[in-house]
Amino acid sequence: MSKRQRIVIFGATSAIASACARQWAKQGNSIFLIGRSQEKLMALLSDLRQNVSFEQTIEGVIADLNEFSLHETLLSQAEQVLGGIDIVLIAHGTLPDQQACEQSVDLTMQEIRTNALSVIALLIILANRLETQGNGTLAVITSVAGDRGRGSNYVYGSAKGMVTLFLQGLRNRLVRRGVNVITIKPGFVDTPMTAHFAKKGVLWSKPDHIAVGIVTGIAKKRNVVYLPNLWRWIMLIIQHIPESIFKRLNL
Repeated sequence: MSKRQRIVIFGATSAIASACARQWAKQGNSIFLIGRSQEKLMALLSDLRQNVSFEQTIEGVIADLNEFSLHETLLSQAEQVLGGIDIVLIAHGTLPDQQACEQSVDLTMQEIRTNALSVIALLIILANRLETQGNGTLAVITSVAGDRGRGSNYVYGSAKGMVTLFLQGLRNRLVRRGVNVITIKPGFVDTPMTAHFAKKGVLWSKPDHIAVGIVTGIAKKRNVVYLPNLWRWIMLIIQHIPESIFKRLNL
């Protein structure tokens, strides 16, 4: 980035978002972090502040983003602290237990609220604010899981797919308003959220590697970023498998 950016990160204490924050801080940018875990947020703030310049602002607040009524206040606070907003990264979410969701309407609705509706609620407010100022970038971490429904994770996938489709429409609306909308689709990432997966093969990536792709994709104003890029071709193949065959696959 050629100039210092003012960056807001929702879900800042996730492994991927924290790695992005470290990269942006090293570049000299000012960052406002929003996370749910006080312990993790305080640790991240302490880490980021160790090598910042006097021109940088590194601040953060604790919030549960499922409380939609807080969204306006959080954004106003971020704008006030940073003096404006150039980039927003939305990175919060959960990885639900698919089998448990299959047995519970309440659990399924809660996971969709967290992974889809809370993100969309934020995007509605953010889109209007950035549209009014005539510039800025909205970047959201979705998932390759949203590209096609699979029996093993269709609750998670459908939530991510909802966000992906919403972002497509938002990108179409805002392209003429000077606002960039970026959809980030990681594949398998080795994070605390996926710690229960016993086998992690060659398709798994580390958060730092994914963060490089995110920061680069945002700087280059990409539309859709698959990370690593190999997933673009994997999902292209998966999307084109006929449904008559796909429904019988154990995926």
